[in-house]
Amino acid sequence: MTISRRKLIEPQITPFYHVINRCVRRAYLCGDDPYNDKNYHHRRGWIVNKIKQLAAVFCIDICAYAVMSNHYHLVLKIDTEQQQKLTQEAVISRWLQLFNGHPIAVDFLKDGQVESDKQQALSALVEEWQQRLGSISWFMRCLNEEIARKANKEDQCKGAFWEGRFKSQALLDEQALLSCMIYVDLNPIRAGVTPSLEQSDFTSIQQRIREYKQLKASAKRSLSNKGHFQLLPFVGAEHQAKIAGINFAFVDYLELIDWTDRCIRNDKKGFIASSQPKILQLLGITPDAWLEHSEQFMEHYANVSGKWSRMCAFKQHVGEYWCKGKSASHQLHPK
Repeated sequence: MTISRRKLIEPQITPFYHVINRCVRRAYLCGDDPYNDKNYHHRRGWIVNKIKQLAAVFCIDICAYAVMSNHYHLVLKIDTEQQQKLTQEAVISRWLQLFNGHPIAVDFLKDGQVESDKQQALSALVEEWQQRLGSISWFMRCLNEEIARKANKEDQCKGAFWEGRFKSQALLDEQALLSCMIYVDLNPIRAGVTPSLEQSDFTSIQQRIREYKQLKASAKRSLSNKGHFQLLPFVGAEHQAKIAGINFAFVDYLELIDWTDRCIRNDKKGFIASSQPKILQLLGITPDAWLEHSEQFMEHYANVSGKWSRMCAFKQHVGEYWCKGKSASHQLHPK
């Protein structure tokens, strides 16, 4: 039985989620379609641009993304702290970037106040919109509806463009988050679409590598990039208390993904490089277990990944008692 999205996404348990959506029609989402000899490469740009626009409006950070030929992956983090701090003006201003606003809200934004008899209605609107600005379901709705409309117009047809509602996986801890991000970042390489991380177009890892190289090339960070879209940053252990982000240094993540990439692409079956990345040593994960997760993350888990005890607790929270991924979880979380 399908589980309510409201139960599967619970920010109070974890802010991190992996979401996937797939095209329903034979026509490709992007890339070359062998059935009609058309190229839909430009649609990948539609998706990435829309993701970046929505990230600036919603209180949702982007950890990783990869746009494939007929589906895409996102790893998201709900920023409940930012969501709760939004003022009335900020909520209305953000919402009006996506939808036509209620006249009361428009008047308030224009004049800075409303009549006393309209204040209750305004408060109700702002409360509803503020809740939606931290909702992955609304984020995905805004993304998918626009892409579907543009694709249908281009294809000169009507009907469903997406396979159904998006699939989501709750990521309960650092091990789950890292293995999922690696799985997403390496998706084009596993599929044989691209030969290297640097050439992996429309992916978060390509964006991170380019930004990292630019930062190293410059003497100090340029202030002119203030409005530039930023992925959720990697923060070293020394910054965890000050900066919200992924609790590892990016150089360590880069070492991990480069090592993983080399292992899964090596022609010799079972090949494992002699040196192990720092993150694997820190978490105590064996190379074999890590490589298996980097290639089969989706097969190992259903809608939740993490330490087995937390996975079971999460499933009980949503009203279910069967949980997939016990052996995989134990591999990723050695005692």
